[in-house]
Amino acid sequence: MSRPLYKRVLLKLSGEALMGSQTFGVEHKACEHIAKAIKEVYSLGLEMAIVVGGGNIFRGSQARDFGFSRTPADHIGMLATTINGLVLQQSLTALGVESRVMSALSDAVVEKYIWGHAMHCLQKGEIPIFVGGTGNPYFTTDTAAALRASEIHAEILLKATKVDGIYSDDPRKNKDAIKYPSLSYTEALTKKLNVMDATAIALCRENQIPIYVFDLFEDGALKRAICSREGGTLVTGD
Repeated sequence: MSRPLYKRVLLKLSGEALMGSQTFGVEHKACEHIAKAIKEVYSLGLEMAIVVGGGNIFRGSQARDFGFSRTPADHIGMLATTINGLVLQQSLTALGVESRVMSALSDAVVEKYIWGHAMHCLQKGEIPIFVGGTGNPYFTTDTAAALRASEIHAEILLKATKVDGIYSDDPRKNKDAIKYPSLSYTEALTKKLNVMDATAIALCRENQIPIYVFDLFEDGALKRAICSREGGTLVTGD
């Protein structure tokens, strides 16, 4: 059996990952695929936390179309992450994986995020799923992932995408896009490669948390990310 390179990791999932082949909402097949991938690495004995986005339900860019102000639009996005967190939790529960949904917002439906409780859950072998972003508008769920990774002392932040790493351009649109096997934090910021927002990358740099970007939907990709770091892009110290 492969052994993980890390004892504790944070996995950042976009809301779009739960959408699968649809254009909105959640798809059972996609949720099941993600839950099975998580169970595969969970069984290796490492501690894992998850931050999930909400773009499959509401994106900040929609605020302009609706004529919404930024703050309430971000609040809608935070609530969308709660829906996704509950969907992911139930998908994991169906496979026998214990998880807890913890929100940065005051919410009667899920637990309130409390640092000590999250740490206790990790030590018990449960997976905390962090929703509600940072609890504040103007901050992305990528920044929330960097923040929670710092708080729980994660050894790496795993950024799950639909592309197998970081490229000079979108490889789905530009066949000449160049893939980077590794980058420094500074390169990721100065090249403006849209890996994560600048605040998230800067926070990871400050707390020396590597970022690994990989394609979640390749078979065995999450396990490879944790056990060998093969196939994706590593962002680390300058």
